Amino acid sequence: MAKTNDNLVVIGSIMGAHGVRGDVRVKSFTAQPEDLFAYGPLLGKDGQVLITPVAARPAKNHFIVEPEERRQKEDWDSLKGTPLCVPRDVLPQPDEDEVYVDDLIGLSAIAEDGAPLGKVKAVLNHGASDLLEVTPSGGGKPVLIPFTLADVPDLNVDQGTVTIATFDVWADQSGKPDDRG
Repeated sequence: MAKTNDNLVVIGSIMGAHGVRGDVRVKSFTAQPEDLFAYGPLLGKDGQVLITPVAARPAKNHFIVEPEERRQKEDWDSLKGTPLCVPRDVLPQPDEDEVYVDDLIGLSAIAEDGAPLGKVKAVLNHGASDLLEVTPSGGGKPVLIPFTLADVPDLNVDQGTVTIATFDVWADQSGKPDDRG
């Protein structure tokens, strides 16, 4: 999930039309994919209702949704990639050892000694595990940090910080060619 504004959280995206009868393909970003439909209508980043699911069935890596809103195939296809949001207050509180990805965006990245390193710009997942994309304080290319206990030993959302133990290791690997021959 990614931050849109103070009230909305992205929990999925439109993948385009399914067939010609007005159904739409939707990808879920929730831990349990079917939970996408548990939070009410799916909104755009502007807070307007995009999809009110009447029925949904699972497909390979998405859902095929029959929406209350009737749109032509071309209209759904033009919305491909559009984030689907819900108000933050309809989501359950995370467990004590959990955090919403949304809450990580914008945190100050600090070293174990408290020195500022940068800001968390995004949380990426390309299939293996989550990566924190940190924009360095002094500028330069973003640094990707594995979101593991070894690399990120402390997270304090209330204080707005994430401690990164291995920032220099990952920063040194950013953009450098492998010189092992």
